[in-house]
Amino acid sequence: MINGNTKLIAHLGFPTHTFKAPLIYNPYFEKNGIDAVVVPMGCRPEDYASFLKLVFRLSNIHGALITMPHKITTMALLDEVSTNAQVAGACNAVRLLPDGRLVGDMFDGEGFVRGMLRRGRSVEGRRAIIVGSGGVGSAIAASLAKAGLAELALGDTSLSMMEGLAGRLRNHYPDLRVTTGVTDPDGYDIVINATPLGMKEGDPLPFDVSRISASAFVGEVVLSQEITPFLAAARARGCDCQVGTDMLFEQIPAYLEFFGLPTTTAAELRSIARL
Repeated sequence: MINGNTKLIAHLGFPTHTFKAPLIYNPYFEKNGIDAVVVPMGCRPEDYASFLKLVFRLSNIHGALITMPHKITTMALLDEVSTNAQVAGACNAVRLLPDGRLVGDMFDGEGFVRGMLRRGRSVEGRRAIIVGSGGVGSAIAASLAKAGLAELALGDTSLSMMEGLAGRLRNHYPDLRVTTGVTDPDGYDIVINATPLGMKEGDPLPFDVSRISASAFVGEVVLSQEITPFLAAARARGCDCQVGTDMLFEQIPAYLEFFGLPTTTAAELRSIARL
């Protein structure tokens, strides 16, 4: 029951009809007696800069979830941003500090890494390859670097996006070996598709799966179907795989920690979500 003491977490994006977060957070809050609520708020891009400042002047605001198309714009509107957000070049969570400052972070990649670690796979000292240097690919790259990755290869049809991400990684993680223009997954421990390939029937595979080692950990970011043709092919080779929705559920505990709320597990969230 929402009341005068309820902590308000704004879910800011446009349009709102695809929003899934309220259907995960709010059942969790209700089940565990946490007096907080996630409220979708459709904010058009032309209104966003002024609205973000205004919404954080509400006396009962606690934080905000940021989604498309505002993740990049948010970066310039905050007082402080995490290294993850700086490397990703985008922000998907904002917290109001007691002194009134706004602090931002990025958790898309944290969800991917937490899913790996929960499966008993390690990141530290490993070699990874990611195709796709957009928002989600950049976020995953940032979190892998934070977790101690030794080498990262990037592939993307957009040279500017790929080189921009590589530059940010080298700046913040000088010990990480970063190479660009690589699409051959041979020899990599972690292989990640961070492109939209797999969303539509007939899409080509993002990698030559025959070049992926059976011992590799293979990840997918496509949410429209759990087992994409890419993951099906990787599983057929014997690879340990992570589906796109795993990243969604695994990042929410990190969000809860960021907001200072009682946290949980991805398994519990899956069991109570009303998707």
